[in-house]
Amino acid sequence: MNNSIYLVNPATDHPSYFNTEAMTKITGRGAANVIALALPTVAALVPDDFSVSMCDEAVTPVDLDTEARFVGITGMVSQLKRMKKLAADFRSRGKIVIIGGPHASLRPDVVRPYCDILVRGEIEDIATELFDDLRRGSWKNEYVGGRSDLQNSPVPRLDLYPNERTLTGAVQTSRGCPFKCEFCDVIQYHGNLQRFKPIATILAELDQLHKHGYRQVFITDDNLTANKKRARELLREIRDWNRSQAEKITFVTQLSIEAAADENLLELAAEAGIAHVFVGIETPNEEALKEAGKLHNCRHNVEALVERFTEFGISVMGGMIVGFDADGLDIFRRQLDFAMSLPIPFFTPVALFAHRTTPLYARLAKEGRVEKDRSDTAYLPWNTNVLPAQMSSEQLTEGLKWLCNNLYDPQKFEQRVRNLVKRMGSRRPAGAVEGRRSPASLRPVERDSLRLILRMPGLGFAEAKLMVRMVGLVLRQPSAFQTVLNCLLSYMQIRHLLDYGDFWAPELARQAQPAVYESQLLAKAS
Repeated sequence: MNNSIYLVNPATDHPSYFNTEAMTKITGRGAANVIALALPTVAALVPDDFSVSMCDEAVTPVDLDTEARFVGITGMVSQLKRMKKLAADFRSRGKIVIIGGPHASLRPDVVRPYCDILVRGEIEDIATELFDDLRRGSWKNEYVGGRSDLQNSPVPRLDLYPNERTLTGAVQTSRGCPFKCEFCDVIQYHGNLQRFKPIATILAELDQLHKHGYRQVFITDDNLTANKKRARELLREIRDWNRSQAEKITFVTQLSIEAAADENLLELAAEAGIAHVFVGIETPNEEALKEAGKLHNCRHNVEALVERFTEFGISVMGGMIVGFDADGLDIFRRQLDFAMSLPIPFFTPVALFAHRTTPLYARLAKEGRVEKDRSDTAYLPWNTNVLPAQMSSEQLTEGLKWLCNNLYDPQKFEQRVRNLVKRMGSRRPAGAVEGRRSPASLRPVERDSLRLILRMPGLGFAEAKLMVRMVGLVLRQPSAFQTVLNCLLSYMQIRHLLDYGDFWAPELARQAQPAVYESQLLAKAS
């Protein structure tokens, strides 16, 4: 019997802030920003008597004519359209299609019609049963995994992954988040109680990532520092591991703002090599934060804590949401002023979206304020299924367009980059890891990222001027090279996203307020 499985991570249905479509468009070569960790993790659970292969569609085309008997497809809501299409294509060719992953777990009813076998929840505890059944040729329609004990989590099969075309490695050290933000579906998938992977396993994964050429790794945890005791233990071990490497690894991760209130924790993070963190800052509107249940942001001076991250040599990427019930038409200007006061070049402005399994969806659906036909569709960041409380949907989109164009106006972007560089690392501990790599050791995908940045002048005169000024900044301050490089690479992807969605309108950066707010002010004045 043909015991073979082909694992597929589909392309996303639209570009996003964190993808690599801009690089692919410029170079003509597929690339992934971060390892799709589900593929090599599931591959590590496949028994030895099965043959296993994989495809990350961001990197290589899907082989619809694979000889594998079984096809496993994973994905999030941002990949749903492509998941459905691939599943239909494989089934028409007689393949047994298995669908699992985040969206299958959160919305099994949506993907059920498109697969032969549905896998819900985490796979570690049910993998043996699933593959035993596949081997016998007698399987169930559905397998339901619980929240697994990560003590038994395998080291992912990176040897099967297209590492040469992936910029950033990935390691997961925990699952779960103790917070209960109303708009977030992480806790529905991973739970409120954090579960931890053994540190020995994590270090073995880092060995593999280093061996495959990665010098930047994304720690994919929902909140790395939620449990500070565990975070300190982990960071000490990563620090010691990193110090033993000839070429160091720097890390990107996700955490919440209050981590910066603990200077000892920040020092450990810098020493371990944490270089960039994504923080859900969301909004300067405290009433909106309370509405969303994000009370931990209300308890701190966000500006001061962002500054502290920066002083310790850790740059911040900021989540930004508009469209809360507490948001009036002044929120777009407030968000811009807030952003420009912070040393954060990279924000991810989005319209509030009610995902089907969240408390936000339950509340708004009860109030008749959700467009239900949009709730299982991957939209660009400025689309929403929420009917706002204090503005129309059209006003929300128009205001967000004004905000995006102002945030990524080349002059305003440059101002935030300079703000970051000026403050970067003034309190960096002496033993902090810094990611430095010789040009000769760059992988092809990393060289392509440089080629992408060199295309910036082609975007226009203002962008060419930005590029010249950034080169001058680096020449005067060589220590800022990697920081500036990362900022410019992100800028190119964001511009691609805005162009793709017909959202780039640079003339809006010359307006002091969104037109909808100006109209409201005139109406009040009259």
